[in-house]
Amino acid sequence: MNNQENNNVSKSALPVSPHTFHIPVMGTGFTIDTPLKVAKYGISSVVSLGDDNLIEQMRKYHSERLGESYTEIGAHDDDSRARRITAYLDLLDKIVKRQTDDLRNTPFEPGSEITRYFTMLPESELKKQYQAMLDTHDPTARKIKQDDLRSKVVPGSIDVNIMCSADRAQYRHGQKLSPEYSLACSALRGFALSRVRSSIVLSAGFNQRLYGYLADFDGFFPDINGELSKKIILKVSDFRSAAIQAKYLAKRGLWVSEFRIESGLNCGGHAFATKGLLLGPILQEFIDKKEELSNLLSGSVMKVLADRKYDKAGFPGDILLTVQGGIGTAEENDIFLKIFRVDRTGWGTPFLMVPEAVNMDREHLEKLSKASVLDVGLSENSPFGIPFWNLRTSASEQARNERINQGKPGSPCVQGYLKGNTEFTENPICVASRQYQKTKLEDLEKQGYGPAELKSLKNSVMSKACICCDLAGSATRVNGINPKAKPAICCGPNIVNFSKIATLDEIVSHIYGRLSLLTNPERPHIFVQEAKLYFEHLSNEFDKFTDGLSRQKLKYFEDFKSNLLESIDYYQGFAENHLIGKLRERYERDLKAMQQLRERIEDMNILPTVNLSLEMG
Repeated sequence: MNNQENNNVSKSALPVSPHTFHIPVMGTGFTIDTPLKVAKYGISSVVSLGDDNLIEQMRKYHSERLGESYTEIGAHDDDSRARRITAYLDLLDKIVKRQTDDLRNTPFEPGSEITRYFTMLPESELKKQYQAMLDTHDPTARKIKQDDLRSKVVPGSIDVNIMCSADRAQYRHGQKLSPEYSLACSALRGFALSRVRSSIVLSAGFNQRLYGYLADFDGFFPDINGELSKKIILKVSDFRSAAIQAKYLAKRGLWVSEFRIESGLNCGGHAFATKGLLLGPILQEFIDKKEELSNLLSGSVMKVLADRKYDKAGFPGDILLTVQGGIGTAEENDIFLKIFRVDRTGWGTPFLMVPEAVNMDREHLEKLSKASVLDVGLSENSPFGIPFWNLRTSASEQARNERINQGKPGSPCVQGYLKGNTEFTENPICVASRQYQKTKLEDLEKQGYGPAELKSLKNSVMSKACICCDLAGSATRVNGINPKAKPAICCGPNIVNFSKIATLDEIVSHIYGRLSLLTNPERPHIFVQEAKLYFEHLSNEFDKFTDGLSRQKLKYFEDFKSNLLESIDYYQGFAENHLIGKLRERYERDLKAMQQLRERIEDMNILPTVNLSLEMG
């Protein structure tokens, strides 16, 4: 175990947010300092640990802005990535605690911070206690109630995210460093050694090296009071992969505190499509199997803890289920909270219209407010080779197209986080880099492709963009760190339904149904939109195989179609089985669209034609 962390860990439990939603990680820059903007109001958010250069820039910016001491941690210093992350998270933790203390001490009067805290809360027991205080006119009794309310003010959690697939070895002075210095492991170490008491969200793949490394830090195991100072959240899109990952961790004594279930396609950023299974049925499987899985994981975890001479009968704790991806109305929010009974929902893309909560410059706020379905789409921009939601009018996209028009495709590789291709070089380079694209385009010219195929292959090569720098651009531009940054905007398709630049109070009221920020009255229900996205994905993928299908691909498409039809059947029966009143009325309006979509999927002719040459090749 790594005992360096012990001095940083208090013995109190992690605070529980009074809100029923969280703000997920968005890009690397949009939510990089969101805790400083929303945590004091009890709202939890997630900070990306992907870009330690941006993290160091933001630590310097906020330290100077708030009069905190700052000593640079250089990119070439020993263990710089982990140390930068630790220092930044410690700064966030310190500032949020101070902000929360200051908020507690403000008067209960219109416009004060503590009044704003309680006004934004959802309907709950705490909100009732606040209203009871307002209704109390005896000064002494009112003061007692106010003091009690002050004691119940807790900040939102400063959670962090590691994209597990964004991992590679690091080098120093030309020498490859040992595995614990890889990008992901260094980020984990930075979080583990910080003072912040919160959760780490592991997403985008199963990284066994990283998962095993978690067990090197005491914070992921219960302390003498049975509390975890660091919790593990798995962000997943299906039950099977979640169970596999959780079992792997449990065998090492590591407890998964939350499964964060995200729609595979109806989300922002990278899109990890399932094989036709939609969010509702996936969530239902989690609910149906949660207790069985929890018991299985508990047995594995407690066996390891017993070997560590740990005898706290009250551990492990509960497993939370949360859901995110495409939620846009209070009614949809209520479906997940009240019918599926998830513990919390995630709201991402709509927050891009809330500059009070995320980093977004005025130019891109205007572009987002005017965005249509033609301006937002899945792209090949990501060097990972994973479909990536993108605003086509962003400064990043404009710059990429300008470089192509000037005959200089590709980007200067400044950060190097996504170096992974060795097709033409001994050391890995990024497929979005100018070096790679120039070489690859020259190589394609020599291969003898026909004009149409050559053009398609070239466009695919040149589509890759530098999301390392450009996803950080939202933060560096708006905070004056790099006013000339060219931000990439990885909004989800839900953005076309929100065109109003909103305050934090307004978006929270929208989530809880106190007002509506929707500006597209024709917005389809989240379930209809998700089914439509999967139908389009299936059609686009199928159309790529013009020369026939291997048996393996044929099976994939048949399973995809079958799963998609079963998911739509589930959605069609959902209203009859679960919804009443206004929820039923709103949903039934979209059932016709769902049925029409089902008929289109049934009509898809996935021919049982097998291309044996492809299969053998």
